[in-house]
Amino acid sequence: MDIEVRIRGLMMDPATNMPIVVLKDMHSDTVMPIWVGIFEANAIALELEKVGAPRPMTHDLARNLLRYLNGELEKVVITELKDDTFYAVLWLRQGDEPIAVDARPSDAIALALRADCPIYVNEKVMEKAKLNTTGPPEGPTAEQLRSWLEGLNDEDLGRYKM
Repeated sequence: MDIEVRIRGLMMDPATNMPIVVLKDMHSDTVMPIWVGIFEANAIALELEKVGAPRPMTHDLARNLLRYLNGELEKVVITELKDDTFYAVLWLRQGDEPIAVDARPSDAIALALRADCPIYVNEKVMEKAKLNTTGPPEGPTAEQLRSWLEGLNDEDLGRYKM
C-alpha cells in the first residue's frame, strides 16, 4: 500500500549542511527525511517557490517532453529503501499505455512538482525510514533527528530553507 505525502519542507541538515527533503504523511504526523544533492534540492526549491528560470531546467525539459509526446505523469512512488538508498518509480501514461520508469526520488519529486501530480511512499519504506532514519553517518541519532523533524514548525523551516 502507498501513502500519499506532501513536501513539508526543504532545508539544510544543521549537522552536515546537506539538503533534506522532508516528506509528511497527509493523514498523520509521520515525517520522512530524504537527503538529496544540492542541484536536486535547488530544482525542488525553485519549483516550490515558483521561481522561473530563463531557460528550461532539466526537470522542465522532462515535463515538456512528456507533454509533447502526449504523455502524462500520473504519480510518483518512492518504492524502496535499500542500503541507505531510496528508489522511486515514475508512473506515466501515454494514451491507454501505463509506463513505469525507474528514477531517483529527488528527480521524481522535482518532476512531480512540475507536473502537479501526487507523491506517494510505499508503506514499508515509510515504516523503515521512520524507524531507521538514514543519512550521513555522523551527527544526531535517528531518534534525535526524528524528534527534531516532527517538532518543526513553519518558522523553523524558514530558518533552514535552501
